[in-house]
Amino acid sequence: MTDPHETLADLQRRAELGGGEARQKRQHDAGKLTVRERIELLFDPGTFEEVDKLVTHRCRDFGMETQIVPGDGVVAGHGLIEGRQVFAFAQDFTVFGGSLSETNAAKIVKIMDLAMKLGAPIVGLNDSGGARIQEGVLSLGGYADIFLRNTLASGVVPQISAIMGPCAGGAVYSPAITDFTIMVKDTSYMFVTGPDVLKTVTHEEVSKDELGGAMTHNATSGVAHFAVDDDRECLALIRDLLSFMPGNNLDDPPRAPMSDSPDREDVALDTIVPASPNQPYDMLDVIHTVVDEAYFLEVHHHYAKNILVGFARLDGRPVGVVANQPAVLAGTLDIDASVKGARFVRFCDAFNIPLVTFEDVPGFLPGTVQEYGGIIRHGAKLLFAFAEATVPKVTIITRKAYGGAYCVMSSKHIRTDFNYAWPTAEIAVMGPEGAVNILYKRELDSATDRAAARSERVEEFRKKFANPYIAAGRGFIDEIIYPRETRRKLIAALKNLDNKRDKNPPKKHGNIPL
Repeated sequence: MTDPHETLADLQRRAELGGGEARQKRQHDAGKLTVRERIELLFDPGTFEEVDKLVTHRCRDFGMETQIVPGDGVVAGHGLIEGRQVFAFAQDFTVFGGSLSETNAAKIVKIMDLAMKLGAPIVGLNDSGGARIQEGVLSLGGYADIFLRNTLASGVVPQISAIMGPCAGGAVYSPAITDFTIMVKDTSYMFVTGPDVLKTVTHEEVSKDELGGAMTHNATSGVAHFAVDDDRECLALIRDLLSFMPGNNLDDPPRAPMSDSPDREDVALDTIVPASPNQPYDMLDVIHTVVDEAYFLEVHHHYAKNILVGFARLDGRPVGVVANQPAVLAGTLDIDASVKGARFVRFCDAFNIPLVTFEDVPGFLPGTVQEYGGIIRHGAKLLFAFAEATVPKVTIITRKAYGGAYCVMSSKHIRTDFNYAWPTAEIAVMGPEGAVNILYKRELDSATDRAAARSERVEEFRKKFANPYIAAGRGFIDEIIYPRETRRKLIAALKNLDNKRDKNPPKKHGNIPL
């Protein structure tokens, strides 16, 4: 129990010490910041207002009645980030390993409820050993209370989770529901079942890092969206991420002052697409050339690299960028790329962030692995997301736009507002090589020189169909533009779409093919 003779200053000092100086030193020795150091770096100086600083647990079993720490292992409150209100909770690993108790969870829930009422983002800094065993079902119920708030807040206010230490068992499902998850290399991990249990049950031997480390979840599972080197980089990234987002789903994203001219052109774009249709190029070069100050905050950098998603600005206006990456798997859409793209598109649509799509896609990745894995269902997620989105949408076709993938990648047919194509664009049911094999099969089978006949037909097909002019003639492409004009055209299009009002039919929600 707390000492009745303690002054308010004494209690506050104990709350700020957390588990004590020795445990704080262990936190530093492990390469981690203390919970209050993290809060100081996250918020603008002097703006953080803490709530429930003196809350203590209520457990009186297992000797817990003698282990009373004000704050009970979590710091919660609100403050300003770049002058805008943000709510946050941060688990303190020095107090009972940051474990979740009934009162600990109540503090988090209070913050989440306030954020929803006031329309402000929620940031969770996770560093916890999981549910507090001594409290049994009370701690489990606390997790469920948090999961419910995560779900209700989804699409209403942005939610960002930073994994800055352990996050295991049921605790992983809160970050999984939030919009973006950041993991710190070497000091953080996430898994439902730990290595020791795996060894006992399945006889698999794996380290914590291999099972649930930052790179495992960034590159293999796709559970996490960012991997950073240390706590400081993590907190700086959260501040950067929030700068692209509105406070809630009723606000517009914040505009930033920009010195980069909206009329800037770069002639290098005119020759960036190789003459050979099968030669790769890096779509990142296109994006960096077009956006403000060449800054692109890529999301899911290590996962499904055949598609690029992330945030940028055009004339100071935040936009979500979705782009095929011809340098990886020729830019084809596979299961992972489809899911990655769909999730990002839906986030942008929920928070009024316009979508800019750069398209160079030869189709969906073929093969039994993809078909058995459900490429039809997963590919439909990306189609559903783009079709459902009501935010301003602008598409640039740089080269290939073949088959069903043409339809999926924000085509005019699924309510995209402005669709542009470079002169190098190829819009067709399939590539010339495949089309010729079907259209001229008998002719080629009977040809004396099959290779020469096939080459002639491929060239003929490419001239007739593998270009943007037929689509432009039908109004499926609004304009064929010179690549150097791309930045200016995008900025003008987005300016024209400032007052766009679009909506979906009245319904509780759609049934996306999960």
